[in-house]
Formats: sequence, C-alpha cells, structure tokens
Amino acid sequence: MKIAIIGSGYVGLVSGACYANWGHSVTCVDNDADKIRRLQAGKIPIYEPGLEGLIKENVRQGRLDFTTDLRSALNDKDAVCIAVGTPSRFGSGEADLSFVYAAAKEIADVVADQTIVITRSTVPVGTGDAIQRIISRRWPGRSIPVVSNPEFLREGSAIADFQAPSRVVVGTDSAHARRVMLNLYKPLVAAQIPLVMATRRTAELIKYAANAFLAVKISFINEMADLCEKLDADIRDMALGVGLDHRIGPGFLSPGPGYGGSCFPKDTLALLRTAQDHGVSLRIVEGTVGVNEARKRRLASKVIKAVGGSVEGRTVAILGLTFKPNTDDIRESPSLPLIEALQRAGATIRAHDPQGMRNAGAALADVEFCDDPYLCARDADAAVLVTDWDSLKKLDFAKLRIVMRRPVMIDLRNIYDRQTVERNGFELTTVGYASRNSTFNGPVLKRPTNGRKKITLNGVQAPLVTDARDRAVNGVTHKTERPGLES
Repeated sequence: MKIAIIGSGYVGLVSGACYANWGHSVTCVDNDADKIRRLQAGKIPIYEPGLEGLIKENVRQGRLDFTTDLRSALNDKDAVCIAVGTPSRFGSGEADLSFVYAAAKEIADVVADQTIVITRSTVPVGTGDAIQRIISRRWPGRSIPVVSNPEFLREGSAIADFQAPSRVVVGTDSAHARRVMLNLYKPLVAAQIPLVMATRRTAELIKYAANAFLAVKISFINEMADLCEKLDADIRDMALGVGLDHRIGPGFLSPGPGYGGSCFPKDTLALLRTAQDHGVSLRIVEGTVGVNEARKRRLASKVIKAVGGSVEGRTVAILGLTFKPNTDDIRESPSLPLIEALQRAGATIRAHDPQGMRNAGAALADVEFCDDPYLCARDADAAVLVTDWDSLKKLDFAKLRIVMRRPVMIDLRNIYDRQTVERNGFELTTVGYASRNSTFNGPVLKRPTNGRKKITLNGVQAPLVTDARDRAVNGVTHKTERPGLES
C-alpha cells in the first residue's frame, strides 16, 4: 500500500516506520522544514528505543521518505493518516484541534477519490464527523471515508506495541475503508491480533475510555499507598493480593509519584470536557484527576519531612526527570512540580536523567544538570528517585554514601531493597509503608518465620509465597507495571 502520514512527531514517526517495516510505501509530511531536513539527514528528533535504526533501515530500503510537499505526498495514495498533536487548551482542558482541522483542510484540497483518511491523533468524539464535513464541503458529491484508528503506543515501548498490540481499533461504516484497513494491518490479521470494528464515534471514545481507566487504577493504588502508610500495612503485598484477581489484573498497581506524559493528563481532561459539554458527570474520572494533581503537590512535603522538616539551604539531588523511563518526554512529569516546590522551600537542586535533561532545561530554571548520578548526588543532603530508569535501579550505595553530605534517600518508585540501602547507612523513605516512627496502634499480623508454607494444587504440593518482594506465586512471576506507563 501507499500511505502518507501528516505529522512527524511521536505518533507519526513510529507509525510511519512500522508501516514501512511491514512493506508499505510511506511518506511522512510535516510543515516544519527544519525537522524534515534533519529526518532526511538521519537525525531523529525524539528518543524512542529502536526507532532510529528502524527509520534508517526503511529509508535505505526505499520504503520511507520525508517531505514538506503535501500535494506530492498525497499523489496516488491509498490512505492518508492524520497524526498531529492535540494538546490541552490552557485553562479549559479542551483538546486543541486546530492542527487536526488544518491538516483536514490541506487534505481536502488534494485528496484523490479512492484515498481514505485515517485519524491516528487522539481526538474527542465527533472529530471524525467534523473532518468529514470539511472534506465534503470541498468535494460535494464525492465519498471519501474518514476512519478513526486510535493509537495505543506507550512511550518507551512503542515499536513493540505497534508490532504486537493487544488490539487494533477501527471506526468506520464504509466497506471500502474496512477493506483498506484490513490490508494495512495484514500482518496483524495474519497473527490473529483482535481487530475491533466499530462506528467512528465509538472508536474515538475507546481511546479516551482506555486511558481514563488506566489513570483510575494509578490514582486508586496511590490512595491505597497513603492508607497503608497510616495503617502500618505493606503496599506491595496489598497490590499483589489485589492484582492476582483476574478481574482486576496486576498492571498499573505500583504506587508512585502520579501519572504524567503526553496522554493520560490531557486525555482525562478532554474526556471530562466532552462529558460536560453533553451534560454527563464523570465523577470517577474527576476524582482521578484531582487525586493525581494533589499527589504531585504533596511530593515536596514527603521529601522535606525525610530531610528533617526543612530544605532551606539544603541540596537535593533529583534522579530521573522524564515521566517514565526510556523516553525524553518531560510533559506533565511529576519531577517538574517537585523541583519547583523544593526550590520555593529554599533548596538547591541538582538533577540527572539519561535522556530528559535537554527538554527539562527548557522548562526549569536554576537547576544544575549532571551527566552522572554520583556527580549529581555529590554533597547533597538528600537524593530522590523519581524515574525508574534501569541505570538508576543499579546504584552503588556504598559509593553514593561517600559522595553525599547526608545519607538520605527518598524512593518514589519503591525500587530499592531496604536492607541494602540501610546497610550502607542510609535513611530510606518509600511509598506505601509506615515510617519507623509510626504511631499506629492497631493490630499487627506478623509473617510466619518457620519458612514457606505448602499448598496442594491438583495433588501436587507447591510453595505458597507470602512475601510480595518475591513477585512469584506457585512458580509464576507476576510483573507490576509502573504507574507512569502510557497507553
């Protein structure tokens, strides 16, 4: 197939590279001439593991190219994808569709009869109808299908998500468009990946509903972590015990600093605005947004308490700036309000991140950025793990103890083993555990100390793991996704 993709940002580049890798001929279009020149020179404007190599290989194979010339890009194409940004409007939460509508108008000027228009951008319900009207006004009497095909790409694992998704959602009533979409996703059809065929409006809503539900799980487990701290309970055991219920599942049940990124914050707000416009109250989603914002604001208080009640004149090392690992995206990252609140409280901030320092430098003032985590922590009064990059999970605490002024670690991702950290002389603060000075007066149930119990399954004895740190039950390891993960 021959495909044009309007927008060479995150969704456009990943989609274009992956479509090309399936054998389709893809042209990515963008009105940013400098970005196109850099892409033509092999310079990728975003960080996504594996994307640079995938783009270069498909450019070499002649299946992928980049241009600013929309008219030539749309010539003789089977499909054109809209993959432009839809940021939140400041103050309202409403999705800004100006880039989508501008793309639709440009498409309307040059689109061919048999070309279908595919919306990959995340858009409110009814946007496809508006795009259809824009095209129909330019070509009355012609039937050019507009299809909703929302993406479910998680930053940091987008290529794997594209090539082996949990499902593909297609929204259209056009038989011709359905045939084109089945051809576009032929490798996934052959692999028996579920294709959800729905109306266009339903497909648009599926994207928002999925992200909102995941955001609900994140805010829920974060509130449960707060309760665990007050009740002297263990959030890891609680999350494991809840997540093993197949009706709930373990994903997105790790407490942390709250969700961020380019999707969850803006999509929950856009869904609320859509519901308000239609007279519907989404109280659960409203509560989720409120819990997440409050959590980000409280992070600084947790750090200040760990340091002793004041950070005035103190140096705090921030380890991790991006909203999640394996991306350079700092949009809505919990690190930003944390840093700003600590600065207002009088702290000096040093920060380290494997990929996010350039973007963070444009958003933050008076922060010293360090390429090395140990240099970042030198003479610091506290170190705060915000983003669970692999490199930051493997810190040498003996070395860290030598370089820091005070051995205080605040682990907002519950990554570090308490015994290891405390053995090296550190005071460790985590999420979802009572402090050592807890005043809890309720009953405390002790773990059995006589080794692991046994249970019998189908006549076979198997160990019953009672410690969630083992992350295994009857020999099956259960992974819990981190709360910052994108759809």
